[in-house]
This record gives sequence, structure tokens and C-alpha cells, in this order.
Amino acid sequence: MTTRRRIECCRPPISWPAMLSVWLAATLAVGCEVISQQPLAVGPDAEIAVVTDSATWDGSVGDAVRRSLGPYIETLPAPENMFSLVRYGINERGGFDRIQRLKNVVFVAPLSDSTAEAAFLRSAFSEEALTAIREGEGGVVGRDDPWRRMQKVYFVAAETPSELVSTMEEAGPSMVDSFNEIARRRMTRDMFEKGRQTDLEETLMERHGFAVSVQHDYLIAADTMNFVWLRRILADSWRSLFVHYVEHGNPAELSQEWIVAHRDSLARQHVQGNVGGWVETDTRRPIETRQVDIGGRFGFETRGLWQMVGPDDEGNVVQFGMGGPFVTYAFYDEETSRTYVVDGMVFAPNYAKRDFVRQMEVIAYTFRTEADVSADAEDGETLAATTQ
Repeated sequence: MTTRRRIECCRPPISWPAMLSVWLAATLAVGCEVISQQPLAVGPDAEIAVVTDSATWDGSVGDAVRRSLGPYIETLPAPENMFSLVRYGINERGGFDRIQRLKNVVFVAPLSDSTAEAAFLRSAFSEEALTAIREGEGGVVGRDDPWRRMQKVYFVAAETPSELVSTMEEAGPSMVDSFNEIARRRMTRDMFEKGRQTDLEETLMERHGFAVSVQHDYLIAADTMNFVWLRRILADSWRSLFVHYVEHGNPAELSQEWIVAHRDSLARQHVQGNVGGWVETDTRRPIETRQVDIGGRFGFETRGLWQMVGPDDEGNVVQFGMGGPFVTYAFYDEETSRTYVVDGMVFAPNYAKRDFVRQMEVIAYTFRTEADVSADAEDGETLAATTQ
């Protein structure tokens, strides 16, 4: 079995000329500096512009791109793609000028093609990289903010379509992680620009030794010794986030089984309906768990569906016909010897759920302890001292 390696481009991203016959040797010599005065990238956070020709898009390479970057999310009530993919051509849909403005962009083409997109990628890679690609290696290059702020761009190339399929499938998971990470960064900015409840955050820190960023329209539904429940209630939907911590926790306990059992126990105790029911994990549907890093802490992310259940007249536990998706983060904080469970739930029966769940991710990733705040303050003082 051949081991594939990724090739990093030593040339910076480049702008496409109005006429393809005008090549870019001078532009390629420009450095990779990010200009702070750049405008913000535009477009939906969960949309990826795939720059390739129509024949490539309709063939095996396009299929690989869709499988890799836009798979269906199995932990939502109805099918939704991880990212929505829209094809662009360098000479189509407003040309390269329009592509440069977008938030998420992937250039992908087999270098053996005679298309404008293949020519662009041949110009973007060094001669050394092109030689390696022609010998069967895949070229995958990620760039932050090449033309606009809060922008993520990938350049993906291989010599033939079949090699490009392999390259795309191998690189896909890390590309998705990168696009998810920048989507959270953008959404963090957007969610809190209307104002944060900093007083509430300070109260959480004083009472419990942790905080999360709280949007302007969330309220505290419960605040006990080691459990805090925040809710955002609208006319036709709600979002819920609770944080629970276990003193003297044991990181070895963390597993999907522990997480599901723990969140169900907490939800039954604290997250109850108006007619006597309670929330529990719907184990009939897929549950996914993966390792993550939460502020430098080793932990797990678990996704699935919740449902409202309760007793019928005969005492049997039955469904109450209400549910939605959840995302739970469980991690151990070495500084405090605590195990934390941060759980976000969504109820939005008339809406797509993907972006609502991502909002819960954003809040969870703002988690911080007193030690985190102190470390950030020290880092800021050090940076200020070194720049004076």
C-alpha cells in the first residue's frame, strides 16, 4: 500500500487575471502577509465554494468532494449536509473577483486537465511540488485570509482524476475540521456583537469558578451547587445549555456510555417538561462520539438526538412527541480536578437544525475557568511589554 504525503505550496495564493493568457510570475513573488485592512469575507458560514470545471464536478472527483466536505449529518432529525457546496468556475459566476470575496473556498482540479482551474493550480504550486504531484503525490494547501479576513481557502491538486479522488478523501476530514473551526470563530463574533451578559458571566465565575459567554437573550433556568442551566426561549423554538461539574473527577471514566448515562441522569433531574415528562437521549438513533480539545483540555464531543418522555396513565414511560438534536462536551480540568459536562440542546420544529447546533458549539467553546482568565491576562501583559 502506497503512503501518500501532502505537499505544501511554497507560493502564496494568487489573483487570477482577466485574460488567462496573462501569467502570474510577478504575483507569485509576493509574500503571504495578511493585510489587516482587508474587508471581511462574505457568504454563508456553512457554504463552501468549490472552484472546478463542470466536467470535474459531475464526475468522480466531484463525488469525492461531496462525500468529503458535504456529508449528511446523521445526528439531526432530518437530513442536512455538513456544508452546502456550490460549484464556481474561474470564468463563470462573476469570475475570480467574486470567488476572492467568499468565506470558504476550495480549488480542486487534476493538473493533467486543460481547464482554467487546472492552469490556476499549476501556477500556484512550486516546480518542486509539481514534480512530486506528477509522481503521484497529492497536493493539499490551506491558507487563512489570503484575500479577505475570516476566510479559509484550500488548494487541492493531483495529476489525474483518480489520484485526485484519493487525495480529496484523505484530506477531507482535516479540511472539514478547519472549516468547522473558522465557522465557529465567525459565529462567535456574530452571536455576541449584540451584547453579552458579562455580569451574569462574572456571577458564574464567582459562584462556580467557570464561565461561558452568554448571549443577551439567555436566562438562568437553574443554578444549584454544581449545575447551571441557561435557556433562550422564543415563540416557536428554544435553545438550552447546561454545565455540570463533578468534584474530584476521574478522567478515566470518560466514555460515550458514561456521557450518555450522565446527561440522562442530569436531564431527568433538572430538564423537565410542563406536563411531567423529562428529557432523555434517543438511543434508537445514531450517537456519535469523538475526541476533542476544549481550551487545551482532553475531552469528548457526543452528538445525538434527545426526546421528551414520561409516564402514561398506566405508569409506562412513553414518548411525548417532542425532541431535537444535542451536542455534549465532557472533559477533565486538571487545575481544579473537576470533570465538566457541557450540554447544548435545540428545539426548533419548523427549522433546519444544523446552524442552531453550531451555536451551542460556539457557547461550549467559550468555556473558561479562573486559571484560564489569569493565564490570558498574563499573556496580554507579556505581549504589551514586548511591543512597547
